[in-house]
Amino acid sequence: MAEEARTGKRFPLELPIKLHSEKAGGDAKGTTGNLSAAGVYIRADASLDVGSPVEFEITLPPDMTGGQENVTIQCKGRVVRTDPTGASEEGRGVACVIDSYEFVRNS
Repeated sequence: MAEEARTGKRFPLELPIKLHSEKAGGDAKGTTGNLSAAGVYIRADASLDVGSPVEFEITLPPDMTGGQENVTIQCKGRVVRTDPTGASEEGRGVACVIDSYEFVRNS
């Protein structure tokens, strides 16, 4: 039986995400599949290797934050799993651990 590596509660949220990875050749857009305090599952048209560093921005709409403007979470992390057979209209599946994050209010 495989050991479960995930920690924390996951929330099935589909939010816009922008990825940046030097190894993937720049920026890519996609959507989150689920999100937790420790990581995120992303569907994006980006080819990322397990272990590679990645930076990404997740945009939270005002109805989620109770504010009047979008809030962006800027994250740094690492790719921990890819789903090469999970290719769909939204792209490949990529699981990333979040090493650090910062909230940024947009005007």
